[in-house]
Amino acid sequence: MSDHTHPVDPARVAAARARVPSRDDAGQLTAALSLLADPTRARVLYALDLVEELCVGDLALALDATEDAVGYALRLLRTAGFVVSRKEGRVVYYRLADGFPEPLREHCLRSLVELTRRPAADG
Repeated sequence: MSDHTHPVDPARVAAARARVPSRDDAGQLTAALSLLADPTRARVLYALDLVEELCVGDLALALDATEDAVGYALRLLRTAGFVVSRKEGRVVYYRLADGFPEPLREHCLRSLVELTRRPAADG
């Protein structure tokens, strides 16, 4: 049982409350982040970040994955607005959507991979 009265730090509670996203916004954020929780979809985003655009077959070769798996990943990513497509003849090319957050590509995704490679700190 706690022997102190809450809030212990009313200013920090107020600051956190003022900046925490609404439940709806947090739901949208977690839905978007769940798209990154799949290895194929995450690798598709990495590949498109590196070479700007690829068709399904070339992405499958680059990722050593099936065209079905890559096509499904692209369909979900396109529905979420993360990637866009353009058709040239019979070939459809995919690329990251305009406005895809560069800090997410350049910092967060790569930093998270590196963070997971470090041994866990005991704390």
